[in-house]
Amino acid sequence: MFTEKPLNVLLFCMIVTITTAVLQYLNPGVSFYDSGLVIAVLLTVFLKNDRYTRIAGMVAIVLIILSFFYPHESMNTQQIMMQHLFSSVIVIITTLAVLYVKKLYRSIESDERQVNALFEHATEGIVLTNSKGEIVLINPAATALFEYDKEELLGKPIETLIPARFHGRHNKDREGFYKKPSNRSMGHGRDLFARTRSGREFPVEVSLSHYQQSDQFFVIAFIVDITARKQAETELLEQKAQLEQITADMRKLNAELETKVEDRTLILREALQELERSQGELSEALNKEKELNEIKSRFVSMASHEFRTPLSTVLSSAALIGKYTQTEDQEKRDKHIRRIRDSVKHLNVLLEDFLSLGKLEEGRIKADPVRFAVREFLAEVVDEMNLILKPGQQIQTICEGPNEFTTDNRLLRNILINLISNAIKFSGEGATIVLTVHIEGDQLTLSVKDQGMGIAEEDQQHLFTTFFRARNVTNIEGTGLGLHIVKRYVELLEGDIALQSELDRGTTVTVGLKALAL
Repeated sequence: MFTEKPLNVLLFCMIVTITTAVLQYLNPGVSFYDSGLVIAVLLTVFLKNDRYTRIAGMVAIVLIILSFFYPHESMNTQQIMMQHLFSSVIVIITTLAVLYVKKLYRSIESDERQVNALFEHATEGIVLTNSKGEIVLINPAATALFEYDKEELLGKPIETLIPARFHGRHNKDREGFYKKPSNRSMGHGRDLFARTRSGREFPVEVSLSHYQQSDQFFVIAFIVDITARKQAETELLEQKAQLEQITADMRKLNAELETKVEDRTLILREALQELERSQGELSEALNKEKELNEIKSRFVSMASHEFRTPLSTVLSSAALIGKYTQTEDQEKRDKHIRRIRDSVKHLNVLLEDFLSLGKLEEGRIKADPVRFAVREFLAEVVDEMNLILKPGQQIQTICEGPNEFTTDNRLLRNILINLISNAIKFSGEGATIVLTVHIEGDQLTLSVKDQGMGIAEEDQQHLFTTFFRARNVTNIEGTGLGLHIVKRYVELLEGDIALQSELDRGTTVTVGLKALAL
């Protein structure tokens, strides 16, 4: 949006302003010339610095005020005043609108840079293909992995990166995926290989995701070079075979010499214990790898949907805003601006969840207890949450016991905001959300009860795990991180959390905390 030649825009603004000032002086009775000042202010939308917009607005107001004192032969003082007052209001509104649009565009530009940074700086290779299997986008990690320049791969078939002996089978697999697309991790049960520009082949793991945009089908492939892991697996298998051979030899030796040397028996037992420990470690490592792959698959599926939807809304609304150029289209522009703002807020919530989870995993969040007034604290939280209530919804607060308690009120605030937000999100219009706090001695018990859709019993045991969402809320936006983060916060406060829910009857989340020492 912002021009790379600001001097040209400034010069044109000055010419328009000076020309308008001269025409105002020569024809003071023609209010139409004031539109030249509005045009000069509008032109500053192409200049990044807000200072030029403010200066253009102030100069326009000064020229309008000066034109009030020019001789007007056919108009009385009241008419002159109304004419120039109207022009001043138009200039002020135009100046504020330009400043707002520039601020909004800078915000959108910042979000786009963040999303591009995720793509450009990802450590995994990412390749985007269209419905014909042609590469339409590739990140630096992938070009480095395959030893190509980006321009060499764009428009080329994905088979360029696959050894020739697999082309036939891959074409069939690709066609089958396009007919029944799904987000899935590939490579389990068979070996996948990729080919570099030099012809070198190496093993890979490929995770697939898909989406549609403008009636076109796209597939995202996340590619990881697992050469080191394959080598480690080979070495591990060799070591296992060696251990099995050693075990067999030692058992045979033990059968022959079991009546002879007790020291040999002790050595054999130690070797067997080491073998069992190694097998246990191997089994544990494989189970952890399987769990990580499942978490990764759920994350890819969730992120591809939760990031794609608001970004598509921003893109479509931004494109449509450019088509509404008439004054009477302001209502339509406002509608799309609200859509862009809501989408950006949603993206911000997603990023906050990921940042909070990252800080928790790194151990960067610690409890910092303070003594605070509970009722005033609850009133502040409820006032903040009232801003996002659906029509007819209300929050009922019940507080029993003393008014002071000692804990980390910052973490407690995050817990309450998350629980109340969930109650609002999953409850219908006109519902009542009950927040109850009971303090007795050094114990604080709080509960948030809603009248929402409830949670199936088979899903309740998984609600506090990462990226898990109940099956009946898949059409409602969310990351599946909220309750996991709440549980981690409660553990930091040395408390416990419990959940009771029934489908179509609502959900109650109860948190018990013990006062922390200052």
